[in-house]
Amino acid sequence: MARVPYLRREDADESQKALYDRLEAERKVPTANIFLALANAPAQLDGFLTYANSLRASALSPALRELAILTVGHVTRSAYEVAHHHSHGVQARLTEEQIAAVGDFESSELFDQTEKAVMRLARESTLRVDVSEETWRAAAELLPRQQMVELALSIAWYNSGVRIMGLLEIDLEDNYPDPFPNS
Repeated sequence: MARVPYLRREDADESQKALYDRLEAERKVPTANIFLALANAPAQLDGFLTYANSLRASALSPALRELAILTVGHVTRSAYEVAHHHSHGVQARLTEEQIAAVGDFESSELFDQTEKAVMRLARESTLRVDVSEETWRAAAELLPRQQMVELALSIAWYNSGVRIMGLLEIDLEDNYPDPFPNS
């Protein structure tokens, strides 16, 4: 059970209704628990949405972004992040087989050199914070500088999301299967 209430539109005062309009226009309906929890801090939720949208509008390929996010989710064992980004991965044209293989990408033949370099960067940054020059260079030789910065921002952003979800004990919604059922 979450450590803060999930605030729904009917819980909000009139001045916050526009934020719920924004959530419903920009995100899935029904509204995900992460956003309902963050609604306890409306100004921060508004900024959170703006920043998240800027990452989605970047020059980085959606498939590479989703592989990085799914890697962060697997490394941290965040059922919430992996479950919610499964559909984003599909929208980014990842196959079901690729999505299923993210947790063991090193031994998979489903990923190319660029995809593996991105996932290695996401894994190492998540586990160690600092990444080796070798790991950075492997990705930087394959992606332009702007995309490397956008990738770094995406990896860091979704690492912060995992920590927010853990700290607030955000529940995975019933309509999402747990990607780690035996954990």
